[in-house]
Amino acid sequence: MSLVVYNDLTRTKETFVPIEKGKVRFYVCGPTVYDFFHIGNARPFVLFDIFRRYLESIGYEVFFVQNFTDIDDKMIKRAKELGITVAELGERYIAEYYADADALGIRRATVNPRATHEMQPIIEIVKTLIEKGHAYEVQGDVYFNVASFGEYGKLSKQSLDELLAGARIDVDERKQSPLDFALWKAAKPGEPQWESPWGPGRPGWHIECSAMSTKYLGKTIDIHGGGSDLIFPHHENEIAQSECANEVQFVKYWLHNAYLLIDSEKMSKSLGNFKTVHDIRQKINPIVLRFFLMSAQYRSPLNFSAEGLEQAKAAVSRIHNCWGDLNFALENRTPGEADEALREASKAAFKGFTDSMDDDFNTAGAIGSIFDLVKAVNVHLGEKQAADREGLLEAKECFEKMNGVLGYLPTTEEAESEDAAIDALVAERVEARKAKNFKRSDEIRDELAAKGIVIEDTPQGPRWKKNL
Repeated sequence: MSLVVYNDLTRTKETFVPIEKGKVRFYVCGPTVYDFFHIGNARPFVLFDIFRRYLESIGYEVFFVQNFTDIDDKMIKRAKELGITVAELGERYIAEYYADADALGIRRATVNPRATHEMQPIIEIVKTLIEKGHAYEVQGDVYFNVASFGEYGKLSKQSLDELLAGARIDVDERKQSPLDFALWKAAKPGEPQWESPWGPGRPGWHIECSAMSTKYLGKTIDIHGGGSDLIFPHHENEIAQSECANEVQFVKYWLHNAYLLIDSEKMSKSLGNFKTVHDIRQKINPIVLRFFLMSAQYRSPLNFSAEGLEQAKAAVSRIHNCWGDLNFALENRTPGEADEALREASKAAFKGFTDSMDDDFNTAGAIGSIFDLVKAVNVHLGEKQAADREGLLEAKECFEKMNGVLGYLPTTEEAESEDAAIDALVAERVEARKAKNFKRSDEIRDELAAKGIVIEDTPQGPRWKKNL
């Protein structure tokens, strides 16, 4: 089965064929760095990380770009509130983005360009749009002339007449149309500014992504991703700018994830249900949050709730316990005869996993295949005292391949460091019990219990498990 993706431009599923064989040019809209990013942002960040990983796992070389918007009205306002410069604010929250993204297992992009570092490409594309008659300058501001692009609305499937009918009354009478949008904004007192042919100022939001994607990925890219809230006007405007400037198709495949709801309501600051990843991960294992965010197919809405997180926690615990039992058996159980059922289950689970991911990155279906493997491993370990080592090794390899895409296991470094510390305490407890030092044994048991560690005595020796 070949990879099939739902293309929001055509509103159909299409077989994925990259522009250049074996390579994928992938652009995702990143955060505006004026605060910690919220779980609504986290969903596309996690999902597009998974899509990138899957593309790499099936042999593509992926050049993955995710930008930082580090100059914006919200940033200017927040910097004033905090009494710092916009640049200082940007540095602070870019660092915080990386801290939260790393905790969620989101791999670093090939390039994370910042708008403030890309002023020359931004200015050049604005100049090109003016020269080609698609933009105009008014008193230091530059606007894109929406009427000059006959295909405007092709992503959101809205006509100019429909858009004009729904447009708010525009207070800026200098614009030729209410739909025209800013490419360059003239400087205001006390705001950051850069020199340009139209005087000092700063870029509009939409032009940043067109300039950065063109610089790093070329005039036409394979995949552009983002939340569905960006379809209009942001991505519609990106198409207009880019295709008018470069005179070629901007993006082959547009992918958008559905909204994240909180207790069945769309997340909104006005509703008071705005939750940051920074706050959530202080209380919840980040792997649980990552697992939750991938638990529904990306084009389906996902409801963030305490119940949903508990279900994700239970699911991750079940996987981690199976993973731990599998490795414990490989290290401690006597080799036994082949278990064909286990080996066939590993093959079937991996096929189910790839079939799901090939079907428009269906992470929900892929998770189902993980649990098919969990069940098979648990059955084998429950029935056999002497383990099928080759079968367990096949299952382990299957777990690792699927984890390489979804990222549901702790990183090797984290696991090894934590496991070594726990193993040392468990070994000390064994020695304390042998020496009949039950006071120390109980102290260690309580210390481990406080960390969520449960010790089980098995014929092969003590085995510990961690509750998330």
